[in-house]
Amino acid sequence: MSNITYKQATQELEAILKAIENDDVDVDELTQKVQRSSELIKLCKQKLRNAEDAISQVFKDINCEDPKAE
Repeated sequence: MSNITYKQATQELEAILKAIENDDVDVDELTQKVQRSSELIKLCKQKLRNAEDAISQVFKDINCEDPKAE
């Protein structure tokens, strides 16, 4: 699952949500879909944290190179 992109994860989440909303998921599948949704949400949150960390590091690097920016 780690090779899945953020966009792919959100698209899969949207598809799961639509299927549940449209009653296209039977009770036997529901637990599986909820577990998959949980995995996808965790993955998205981690990707967002990683992006935030990378962006923060870029700004730190810029501020260290340009003392006037502080």
